[in-house]
Amino acid sequence: MGNQTVYFKNEPRIIATSTVAGTKECRGIIGRYVETALSDDMYGESTFEKAECKMLSKVIDGAISNAGLDREEVDMIVSGDLLNQIISASFAARDFSIPFLGVYGACSTMAESLAVAAAFVDGGFARRAVAATGSHFASAERQYRYPLELGCTRPPQAQWTVTGAGGALVAGEGDGVKITSATLGKVVDYGVTDVNNMGAAMAPAAADTILAHFRGTRENIEAYDLIVTGDLGALGSRILKDLTWEKGLDISKNHVDCGEIIYNVIEDEFQGGSGAGCSAVVLNSYLWSKMMAGSFRRILFVATGALLSTVSSGQGESIPCIAHAVTLER
Repeated sequence: MGNQTVYFKNEPRIIATSTVAGTKECRGIIGRYVETALSDDMYGESTFEKAECKMLSKVIDGAISNAGLDREEVDMIVSGDLLNQIISASFAARDFSIPFLGVYGACSTMAESLAVAAAFVDGGFARRAVAATGSHFASAERQYRYPLELGCTRPPQAQWTVTGAGGALVAGEGDGVKITSATLGKVVDYGVTDVNNMGAAMAPAAADTILAHFRGTRENIEAYDLIVTGDLGALGSRILKDLTWEKGLDISKNHVDCGEIIYNVIEDEFQGGSGAGCSAVVLNSYLWSKMMAGSFRRILFVATGALLSTVSSGQGESIPCIAHAVTLER
């Protein structure tokens, strides 16, 4: 429908999920829904990057086992992360001996991996696929901003990269949450150059994809219990609602942002959470549980990503962003 949205006629569905989250993340309202709560953000490893990789391995394995399956019964893994050459996902995949597609959408990776997995399952090219992603506060900080040892002051517009990972087992049959459509985003760049202001950078991409979804599907916004964005945080969420309102779409009544709710936006998190693990943890723990319980019947899940690198930022480039959306139905 339109030139960005596809419908999955065979209704692939998420039949199991798995999540891991750090100590800070589990102190919020999401913590009670997380499957594995870490007591040590190093996860028993010698580096932050190894801990991030271990979290991804944990949720991939967890999604498979929670579905009552063996690894041999899964046809593919679709995963990515924030680190250079998506090393967390690639290194995690080497433990499974399952065909692997590495994807990169920055913090939009959860929605992108779900869309790819659903397309393969819907088309009959895979019976079952795992979609997964994650992030770690410390590994992201030293890649994109400053080493933690410098003790740099965080500005008020900053978000806190979530330490966590989430995985979803997508199958062609079984009880679960259906993935009925996907709206693929376009790269949008409003000229933001501040690497600490991810909300302002990503909000225009979220607005573009949400508007494209409703324009293409001709759906009524009231048909969704929630419109969930990935990690815009408090500031980015306000900008998003302004941008869509200007185009005649008022999402204020049923919009919620994963970055806002994962920490409850308390004082030392500034604008809230960010990172690929942010929407992955919230979706595969809290939202999954609520949908399976019947509290939510229909959700538009819109994960957002900032496609920057340290090289591009160092050369004065602005931050191009993207958002992908999937419709989830129970």
